Amino acid sequence: MPPAMTDLLDIWAAHSPLAGHVLDQVTVDFLLPTGIYIQMDVPREATIQHIKLLLWKQAQSFPLFPSLGEMESHMFECVNQAAVHEELEDESRRLCDVRPFLPVLRLVTRNCGRAERLLDSKIGVLIGKGLHELDAINDQEVKDFRSKMFRLSEERMQKVQMMTCTEWLQACFSPQLEPPAGPAAPEGLNDRPADLKVIIHFDQSQVRDEDTYTCVDRGCVCLCTFLASVPDCVHIFPAQYANAAHSLPPLAFPRQLVQTCVWDVSQPFKIVLVNGSKVNAEESAKVQVRAGLFHGTELLCKPAVSSESSGRSDHTWNNSTLEFDLSVCDLPRMTRLCFAIYAVMDKVKKQKSTKNLHTNKYQTIPWVNTMVFDYKGQLKTGDIILHCWSSFPDELEEMLNPIGTIQTNPYTENATALHIHFPEYMSHSVVFPPFDKVRHRGWKKFNIELKEIMERDPLSQLCENEKDLIWTLRHDCKDYFPQSLPKLLLSVKWSKHEDMAQLQALLQVWPKLSPRDALELLDFNYPDQYVRKYAVGCLRDMSEEELSQYLLQLVQVLRYEPYYDCALTHFLLERAQGNRKIGHFLFWHLRAEIHMPAVLVQFALILEAYCRGTLSKLKSVNELIKLGTIKNARSKTKEAMLTKEAMMTCLRQSGYSETLSDLHSPLNPNILVEKCRYMDSKMKPLWIVYNNKLLGGDTLGIIFKNGDDLRQDMLTLQILRLMDLLWKEANLDLRIVPYGCLATGDRSGLIEVVSSADTIANIQLTSSNVAAAAAFNKDALLNWLKERNSGDALERAIEEFTLSCAGYCVATYVLGIGDRHSDNIMVRSTGQLFHIDFGHILGNFKSKFGIKRERVPFILTHDFIHVIQEGKTGYTEKFASFRQYCEAAYLVLRKNGNLFITLFALMLTAGLPELTSVKDIQYLKDSLALGKTDEDALKQFRQKFDEALRESWTTKVNWMAHNVAKDNRS
Repeated sequence: MPPAMTDLLDIWAAHSPLAGHVLDQVTVDFLLPTGIYIQMDVPREATIQHIKLLLWKQAQSFPLFPSLGEMESHMFECVNQAAVHEELEDESRRLCDVRPFLPVLRLVTRNCGRAERLLDSKIGVLIGKGLHELDAINDQEVKDFRSKMFRLSEERMQKVQMMTCTEWLQACFSPQLEPPAGPAAPEGLNDRPADLKVIIHFDQSQVRDEDTYTCVDRGCVCLCTFLASVPDCVHIFPAQYANAAHSLPPLAFPRQLVQTCVWDVSQPFKIVLVNGSKVNAEESAKVQVRAGLFHGTELLCKPAVSSESSGRSDHTWNNSTLEFDLSVCDLPRMTRLCFAIYAVMDKVKKQKSTKNLHTNKYQTIPWVNTMVFDYKGQLKTGDIILHCWSSFPDELEEMLNPIGTIQTNPYTENATALHIHFPEYMSHSVVFPPFDKVRHRGWKKFNIELKEIMERDPLSQLCENEKDLIWTLRHDCKDYFPQSLPKLLLSVKWSKHEDMAQLQALLQVWPKLSPRDALELLDFNYPDQYVRKYAVGCLRDMSEEELSQYLLQLVQVLRYEPYYDCALTHFLLERAQGNRKIGHFLFWHLRAEIHMPAVLVQFALILEAYCRGTLSKLKSVNELIKLGTIKNARSKTKEAMLTKEAMMTCLRQSGYSETLSDLHSPLNPNILVEKCRYMDSKMKPLWIVYNNKLLGGDTLGIIFKNGDDLRQDMLTLQILRLMDLLWKEANLDLRIVPYGCLATGDRSGLIEVVSSADTIANIQLTSSNVAAAAAFNKDALLNWLKERNSGDALERAIEEFTLSCAGYCVATYVLGIGDRHSDNIMVRSTGQLFHIDFGHILGNFKSKFGIKRERVPFILTHDFIHVIQEGKTGYTEKFASFRQYCEAAYLVLRKNGNLFITLFALMLTAGLPELTSVKDIQYLKDSLALGKTDEDALKQFRQKFDEALRESWTTKVNWMAHNVAKDNRS
């Protein structure tokens, strides 16, 4: 090494911020490309760049050092926590952030394109999955999607570079910008060239190097060979023979160039079972495979069942063919092929019904799904191995799980594997055609029966006669009930391609729906790609604020997209890259679920695409606190002091304070270590306090929770924000406090702290010397408000309390929110009441020893009434006004009942513990009394209101028990 370089290393090391730090050192083994092995102690918090400098200085005294060359031409590799190789291209990261699986770093020579590699490294850190893992996926769909997203990102970046300063500021920091007038009109199917000429290159062994061909058969009904937007045709001839083409035989094209329309294949659809492995059945059991074809949740024909096979692990079915009672020509484009492998015991075989067959098994039934057509619309052929999933939802008919993912289990080592074969129906590939417009049938007059059907909620089932009526009057639906499109789609016979073609023609002229109505079309029941593209077109009219409101559901319905490249993915990426706020929340909604195997690749690809155009510190502090509180539960006071002191010490470290201070926030807050604490609940959430310089030094608080799934809280708070919006649209402001909540990872996330607020429990306990009596002190809450407000301010505070109490009474009743103890209800000093912690929703109320602890439809205690009536006894005009607020709020929510049902339905596959099936959503239909008149619904709500008042003493008993338990813990 040159002397100047040596001196530079000495000076840098001496003046490094880590110079002199011998604590928190770790012994690392360094493997050099020259074959030299060096063991060295390095600071745990040193950056990779610093460690490389230290290694370079140490390596000077070892043999073959000159062979290494320039230091900048090398980088480190390690095996990370996921047990995969990771290239440490970003050398600004610290060793404690990299967290290698073993303390071994390998020095390797960089390849060319360092800037691109550095970008890839940063993206990998952001999305939590190294891009080399995506590079290793041998899937053409993944490769095509990444290539397309890379190209689109480059195009967007070029557009950004051409922006003026004002345009750039509006794109990145605009608070609320309306989107441009609707999207460009879709390309017309009639915009076709008069003649098709294609230049094709072949190998010498087949035909001439280059020939020009033209389409001459304009009347055939099969799919065009090359372009989906040209007339349907597979008869291709040399251009010079065009006039005499019909007298010549077609050329023998390679198989991949000649395609047949699926509508021309009349054979029954079938598959071949090859074998299964790792089935893990009982020795005496007989194993069978059940297969079904689904479009959404509709079973297209009777399931096919294999013959029986014996054995514990490996099974063969002698290449038996499963034939379905459905022709290939009638397969919908989005057909799913769903499998279930199950063991048939003797006592089960005697049962007549197969509906509950899986409930009598000794083992979990493996299941797996796959698409019949690939992402290009081509009917699958050849062998495929499907790795099954073991967790099986209850109460599914036919033992099949069509709503489950179409991704196979990535953990192949222990997963049941099913080997199947898709046969060939033609000597060349079979593809699904583009839809052509068809003639409209004569219009028929709509009637009262049709209107009644269209006004039903989304959970209502349609009988076959009603479906036939809707389909017959489909044009009337377009003209008079355009919002009825979902019901029309449920009435289409997707196994008839004539109906599908007519539906596609109707979609071209269907009026655009409002974004709220279009959301339902993204449900699993509407898998058709053209329908989903139409729905996304309607969503383009959303403002940024409205898109933020529904972003949680839009991310979840990505699970319903069978192919990575789809209209919804493009829409979300486009809006996210055009608005930083949308992009911020899209990133975290995806990033929070990247650990889930079913969406790992899909979400990683979208995150990578978004990232092209630090919460680990908080988590480690939380782990420290939970470890400290578990060690010694007996000496609680002393242990709590020691644990808080340890947390303070940890947060004071430069690495933590710098990381926390750099958390992205519109107000740029700074952390106040002395005011940070942890909360006295099971998961010991951290209470992080920031100093807000822009608001005169006021503090802001964030609660970091590690160990709780916050996605259910996010959903509930989102619905509360929507209710608040709907009420305000109806000129009813009920002072809702939908505080911020964001899941950021696997069972971890952030919760906004509402300032100047305290819990009902604390307010009651500070007003009484005896915890058991605190819950029954009806004056405690009113006195607390009087202490903080006087004169006109007290009157305003009571009005705030009245309005907010009405809003939360209605909201918690409609949503079925449980676990409403006195620490889960808070009041601000300004009078606003609000609820927190939504771990139990949709009527899942807590019980103990089999006894239901919560017996009221919502919380309305007499101390609440005491505040509303300003301390006066008897029911006054104030109470009458409060009741009217509740009834008016309830009627507003009823008018939007379909929207609430849709939003919850879109979350069905999110994996929330209390939202797993349509039966859970039924609670909303019942609480909103959908299907009843407003008069009958209001009668039902009034009965619930009276019940809440009458049984409020049970709430006080529960609160007393909670206060006593809390007092014993302190």
